[in-house]
Amino acid sequence: MGMAGFWAIESGEIRFGKDGRWYSDSEPIENPRIADLFSRHLVQLEDGQWWILMGDERAQVVIEDTPWVVARVDGNGPHGFTIGLNDGTAEALDPETLTLSAEHVLSGRAKQGQHRVRFLRAPQIELLSHAIEENGQFFLPGPDQRRWILPDAGAS
Repeated sequence: MGMAGFWAIESGEIRFGKDGRWYSDSEPIENPRIADLFSRHLVQLEDGQWWILMGDERAQVVIEDTPWVVARVDGNGPHGFTIGLNDGTAEALDPETLTLSAEHVLSGRAKQGQHRVRFLRAPQIELLSHAIEENGQFFLPGPDQRRWILPDAGAS
């Protein structure tokens, strides 16, 4: 019996919602430290299933939309942008991966382009404040060219 029989993360369904929040049995996980811990230990196994793996503890996770969300945007058009994800990592934004869904939700790719990430509302507003509209389409000015924000052709 490991850890005196206490398995903290195996007690029920754990879900990462479209809103960028963690849930346990449909109840939001309010403790930001637990949410951060879950985000930092989220892994996808070879079979495509998502799990939280922490030492001897493991729990399968339901991912509603994307496994991570953009929680912060820094930078500007001429010098590029950095996105901060909910797992505490930051990376350069690849503006060529940006899409806007029919529901007006911005997404892109992160984690070496391996995963689609959804922008939370505040970072989406921050990034789009730099966008320029031209004939009903939007683009981000970049150091070398315009980077168009394309309509989402479907989540991948």
